Amino acid sequence: MIPLSWYIMLSAALFIIGMAGVLTRRNILIILMSIELILNSANINLVAFSYFLQDLRGQVFAIFVMTIAAAEAAVALGILVALFRNRAVVNADEITTMKG
Repeated sequence: MIPLSWYIMLSAALFIIGMAGVLTRRNILIILMSIELILNSANINLVAFSYFLQDLRGQVFAIFVMTIAAAEAAVALGILVALFRNRAVVNADEITTMKG
């Protein structure tokens, strides 16, 4: 049986990698992938604590987080495709306005 501390360390490592990606990168695709890493680290914590506490609520919340992450990725990629068609940029520094 794997101890709970290993899951927490894995989750913390994923969270730190995700935060580093969000804070240091300019490419929007990399930023989106880093946000997904952060959400997955939260899912690992939810499922691990749910298992160790013998309660299904953490696993239910993890399913909701996965659903929200999928919707966020779909909307963000749609916005990114529209932005690339209009301006031909994918760097976060070069985007100044979002006009319709």
